[in-house]
Amino acid sequence: MGTIETLAQKLAVDTLKVQDASGEDRFYVEVGQVLGAASQSLEEAFLTEIRVRLAERKARDFLNKKVADLQAQLGAKGDA
Repeated sequence: MGTIETLAQKLAVDTLKVQDASGEDRFYVEVGQVLGAASQSLEEAFLTEIRVRLAERKARDFLNKKVADLQAQLGAKGDA
C-alpha cells in the first residue's frame, strides 16, 4: 500500500470515530474539503475509504437484521 492509501485509511478510521462520537453524519465532508485544499490525490483516496467503510456498515446492518429476522421466524415456528 502506498503512502497516500495508508494516510487515507488512517484518516478515514479517525474521522469516522469522531463522526460517530459527535453524531455529525457529514463530518467526513468537512475533512475532505480541508484535504482537497492541500492535496486532491489524498482527498480522493480519503473519500474512497470513507465511502467503502460507510457502505460496509450499511451492508453489515442489513445482514445482521436479516439474520435476526430469520432467527425470530425460526424461534416462532419452534414455539408453535
